[in-house]
Amino acid sequence: MNRSEFLDKLREALENDLSGPVVRENIEYYDSYIQSEVRNGKTEQEVLDMLGDPWMIARTIIDTDENEREYYGSASGTYSSVQNTYTEEEEEQNNSHPILHLIGIDTWWKRILFFAGIVIVLFIIVAVITGLIAAVLPFALPLLILVLILRMMSGR
Repeated sequence: MNRSEFLDKLREALENDLSGPVVRENIEYYDSYIQSEVRNGKTEQEVLDMLGDPWMIARTIIDTDENEREYYGSASGTYSSVQNTYTEEEEEQNNSHPILHLIGIDTWWKRILFFAGIVIVLFIIVAVITGLIAAVLPFALPLLILVLILRMMSGR
């Protein structure tokens, strides 16, 4: 099989499931890729062998396109019914912490890391404050006692 036959098979496999611009974009990409690899010293046959079956490549492209449409919705802004199938528990969980979703913390493991980070920061703050108190206390305590004694003596 040569480059032209490969691209024809890929086009044929893609045309049934994808729009014209998407088919053209993928054909142009693979044509450019093959030519680039040939310019870099590989033979056309080596490149085609490396790419494999054009029907398998087409299936991957089609599956990827379908998954993207389900995830992002169509260009008109409508979403696939698959995307909106949440259980009540998931919907409640998604709506329970809108601030966390706003900053991108929308999965359980991200939430655990977020709260673990908060706990670590709090421990660091407490450790710093405790360290400052421990450093100042040997000087401040005798001064405090001295001030109290002076006040008691001056009060007489």
